[in-house]
Amino acid sequence: MLVTEIEHHGSQRIWLMDSIAAIAPEHQGAFVLTGSHGGQSAGEYALKFPLAAVFFNDAGIGKDEAGVVGLKMLQAKGTIAGAVSHDSGSIGDAMDMWNNGTISRLNDAAGQAGLVAGMKVQDALRKLASG
Repeated sequence: MLVTEIEHHGSQRIWLMDSIAAIAPEHQGAFVLTGSHGGQSAGEYALKFPLAAVFFNDAGIGKDEAGVVGLKMLQAKGTIAGAVSHDSGSIGDAMDMWNNGTISRLNDAAGQAGLVAGMKVQDALRKLASG
């Protein structure tokens, strides 16, 4: 399972992890791209250690938007969150999402940070990390 720091911009770090279950204290305050779906359980994991931002796979969105409900959970804490379209990045493969992923959904905090649906997730994370 991939867990790696792919870039840093000053003190800001961008991490890739195939599963949000790999989240650890060292990721606190970081920017994370995970291959996990953005559902409730993933949102709960992402809340364990406060992150600067986190992006999930939308997993096809699903019934009652189950694949992205975690974005609302993170919004309640003021955390920037978004989802990558499953059509552009493989579920469970953070590196594929980094290389090919396009944002499909964003929470309000992400929109306020200047992100928009349709952006490449790589560009969005670099924009956030470089301030």
